[in-house]
Amino acid sequence: MGRGITLFRGDITTMEVDAIVNAANSSLLGGGGVDGAIHRAAGPELLEACKKLGGCTTGDSKITFGYSLPARYVIHTVGPVWKGGKSGEAKLLASCYRRSLELARDHDCKTVAFPAISCGVYGYPIKEACTVAVETIRAFLETDDKLESVYLVAFGDEVAEGYRELGL
Repeated sequence: MGRGITLFRGDITTMEVDAIVNAANSSLLGGGGVDGAIHRAAGPELLEACKKLGGCTTGDSKITFGYSLPARYVIHTVGPVWKGGKSGEAKLLASCYRRSLELARDHDCKTVAFPAISCGVYGYPIKEACTVAVETIRAFLETDDKLESVYLVAFGDEVAEGYRELGL
């Protein structure tokens, strides 16, 4: 009964899971933060694969191989930029998690790791983002039994504390 959500403190690029999720920008061509770290760790093949995807809309996800990463796949998702919470940000953020989980399931992944989507330069408040993440993942796991473990990866203390406050 190891099924569920686990908090992991550390670097998502080192995780030996079936898929890691990349908090990407809409071009999918790399950027700062976790996006840049994933592109650097995966190697130049990831950028070449992403060029063929034609970008991605906010709230959606696309998948590539992981190349030089320990993870078999990278699921690229584009989170919303925080605009005060009245522009559908929570719905879009929930869609990022749901679409990423659907892609993981559809590619026979048993384990998937998420960064704190939209919590970096996109400015989403951490406590609210953690709540959306946990609620969306729990709801998905209640209706889908193919995924075994979902990891919420916290690189810093503030995100880790946000997840701990939700019982992780």
